[in-house]
Amino acid sequence: MEFLGSHLLSVDQLSREDVELVITVAQRLEPVARRRKITRALEGAVLASLFLEASTRTRLSFGSAFSRLGGAVRETVGLTFSSMAKGESIADTARVISGYADIMTIRHPEAGSVAQFAHASLVPVINAGDGAAEHPTQALLDIYTIEEEFAARNKRLDGSHILFVGDLKYGRTVHSLIKLLSLYDKMTFTLLAPELLSMPDPIVELVQARGHHVIQRNALPVTPEQVDVVYTTRIQRERLQGEQIEGYSRDFHVNTAFVNEVGDASTIIMHPLPRDSTPASNDLSTDLDADPRLAIFRQTDRGIPIRMALFALILGVSDNIEATYRDPSWRVSP
Repeated sequence: MEFLGSHLLSVDQLSREDVELVITVAQRLEPVARRRKITRALEGAVLASLFLEASTRTRLSFGSAFSRLGGAVRETVGLTFSSMAKGESIADTARVISGYADIMTIRHPEAGSVAQFAHASLVPVINAGDGAAEHPTQALLDIYTIEEEFAARNKRLDGSHILFVGDLKYGRTVHSLIKLLSLYDKMTFTLLAPELLSMPDPIVELVQARGHHVIQRNALPVTPEQVDVVYTTRIQRERLQGEQIEGYSRDFHVNTAFVNEVGDASTIIMHPLPRDSTPASNDLSTDLDADPRLAIFRQTDRGIPIRMALFALILGVSDNIEATYRDPSWRVSP
């Protein structure tokens, strides 16, 4: 992919080399993300942030990443607070707002909608989640997290075993992530989900066509082999289309006993968040909060350097950004 001036709408645009480039730039930007250095590489640039569906982490992460590069953020939140509530088309909205900004990040509840924005936009558009379709920047920060966690454990991503648990039908994060992971070599994917919430067939077929082993399960046991990553998602209740989820049993409750059954001391536990912490949710259990294998907060932290890297690459400031670094003048938290 040629990043400069381009939209990022789908992980289908990315090669393994593209992923590695984004991660390399993100690693270089870690001092800024961790508030050890300041840059004003994007001073004067404006990000238009349109989150027309609920978001906390992604919206604030994009805004923080752009601000740490020295840019300004202008945002609108919720369909009811946008002119689209008055009947304005996606095309008109995109054309107008792209006249105000240098780049846009967009989340929309309908699959394919962000591509419509991009078609009418005068500036690059980054997909921050479109319905049940994709979430490419989440997938990139997830890959970055796995690479960093594996490096600390002297493990490699190639040839690893990833267990996806939960709502694999509407969970857009897993759609993007499994496609990116399939760019690596000799992967094994176990997909644990109720039959009605299983991974869409076209995605499974794509992964298999790339030569990877896919195991589909509706209940435990998962597999006799230990897994390297447990990636769990909540039920996307806001996207259900009449499915009955009574079959979402304790087999899908990812707690300490679950992880010990399918993994070992080196297994990484991930979740795109938010998790549903109510007792009946059968999501990621809070009994893992003190477990060093739990990477969910390290995962969210890595969203900042990854999104900074994308802004830097798309707006053309990545090559010599270290030359712009200076020390912060405020007291930096530990």
